Parts: sequence; structure tokens; C-alpha cells
Amino acid sequence: MGELDLATVRAFVAVADEGQFSAAAALLGISQQAVSKRIARLEKQLGRDLFDRVPTGATPTAAAARFLPNARSLLAVADEAVATVVRQPRPLRVAVLGERATEMRAMRYYLGRHPDRDTEIVLTNAFVTSRDALVAGRVDASFARAHGGPRALPARITAIPFHLDQLHLLVGKGHPLAGRAAVTLGELAGVTVWVPGTSVESEWTDYYRELSRYSGVVIDSSRRADMFPDIAGDRGPAPIAMVIEHIADSDTLATFSADGFESPWHPHIRRVPVVDPTPAYPHALLWDRTDPHPGIADLVAYFRDNYNRDIARDCWIPEIDRPLFLPA
Repeated sequence: MGELDLATVRAFVAVADEGQFSAAAALLGISQQAVSKRIARLEKQLGRDLFDRVPTGATPTAAAARFLPNARSLLAVADEAVATVVRQPRPLRVAVLGERATEMRAMRYYLGRHPDRDTEIVLTNAFVTSRDALVAGRVDASFARAHGGPRALPARITAIPFHLDQLHLLVGKGHPLAGRAAVTLGELAGVTVWVPGTSVESEWTDYYRELSRYSGVVIDSSRRADMFPDIAGDRGPAPIAMVIEHIADSDTLATFSADGFESPWHPHIRRVPVVDPTPAYPHALLWDRTDPHPGIADLVAYFRDNYNRDIARDCWIPEIDRPLFLPA
């Protein structure tokens, strides 16, 4: 017995459902003669009569009744297989690292100007990062640094530069640097800057390690459990609002924050630019080039065109990121 022809199976189901060859022909958009030929071909292949011809049309035989449920299942699987390729795609899923992140603000701006783009934003965290979500196939694209971290990205993941996010210092009003209009990166050599988010191994933790090696700034990654007694050690960094409260009340603590990050407002916080050079976090847009979502092209085109490359030459970024953000 040869392989079943889906066209003959579809004709069989149509006749069984409609009870008439003429009605089945109208449903399938073919001639009644074509339906008859398909049924005859299927009957020959199965070696059984499938319909009794009666004055009112066609009645399924016992063999047809046994075959019908399987025929329906076969067509359903075939239709689903086709639909996975040609149907209207699901929303484009894009991962960002939190509500306050630069990439979240950028995506809101993008979607506000392109409301027709069917896009779903997925929030990630320090333990399951945007990169992790992309590699695992849970999202179609993510915003993250393309290098560093405990696991290198697979070769199938490609990247374009999205945004250089310039860093500045946040200090309380009593801190010695609070009155400065700016501070050079060289002046921070030996200065301790508290970055609690680096307590978890990640691509951003590696970024701050490289910044420390380059500039001599001391990065304090400690959780400072005395400041956050109610935060369990396995929950990752303390909430940013709590960090800001401690910075504002201290005359010794300082932390880095990025220009694009939506830091909580506090009346005692002072923002001090870092210059000569300005350290910048290299955010990239990442996606899997082996099976791209149909909507990825528009997203990539938009963020490629709007990368702030005009500031790149005045920024410090790790050497490994420079070929992507400052191509020769």
C-alpha cells in the first residue's frame, strides 16, 4: 500500500461530513467528478468501499466509519504543520532587564511610535538574565551586553550595537564629591564605589571588573547584609530604592548609575558626571539568526539606525566590546 494522498483523504472527510458528493465538491472548490475520482482512488488503495450510494447522497460504510477518526486526525496534523509556517506569527518577544532599565524605556519609545508592531516585552532578572532567556529560546530578542558573563553566547546569536549608556556617580549631599561639576575617571583610582548588582556573576559584573582594572576604581560587590537584614541572601541584589536610601543618607557611599536607567528620585542624591573618558555600558540587541521571528527585521533596523554612535569615541568600553561598537 502506498502513502496516503492528503487530497483524497480530504475529499473523503468532506463527503462523510456533507453526505453528498456535490456538496463536498462545492466545499472543496473542485468538480463533483474530481471528488468521485479521489474517492475511487482511496477506495482502491484501501481495498474497501467507503460509501454506499443512496438516493439522498452517500452513506459511510463500516470501513469508512473506522477510518474517519484517523482521517480527521491526519488532516489536523497536516493543517497544523502548514499553519506553523504560514499563519500570522505570534508577537515578537523581547527581553529586558527590569522596568527601570534603559532598554525598557527605549522599547516604550519605539512601541509608542510604532503601535502596529505586535511585540511582547519580557522582564528578566539577575538570576535569569535577558541573555539566558534568549539562549533558552523563551524570547526572540534581548538587550544585553554581547560579551562577558559566566557563559559565552552560542555562535548562532548575533548582535548589533544598541546603546552606549554613560555612567555617572550617585552620592549623598554630604559626600566629598557632591559639589563637583564632574570627576575624571583617573581621579577615581583607589576610590571605592559600591555596585551591589555585581554580587551575582553576570556580563555586567565582568564589565565592572574590567573597568576596575582599567581605572583603578575599587568596585565593592558586597551585599552589605547589615543594611538589608530583611533581604534573603539568595534573592539577589537589594531593590534599587533601598540602595538609593542608603546612598542618600551616607557621606562615604557612592554608586555608579547609567544615564538611561530610571533611578528613584531622592532630594539628597547628587549626580556627578564621570569624564576623560566617560565609562559607558555597551548594550547590544541580540537575536538568534538561525530561526529569526518575522518581526525581528523591523526592530533591528530601528535600533541600528538609532544607536548613539556619535558619543562612542569619548567613551571607555572594554576592549572586547570595541569591534562591535567602534568598528574600524
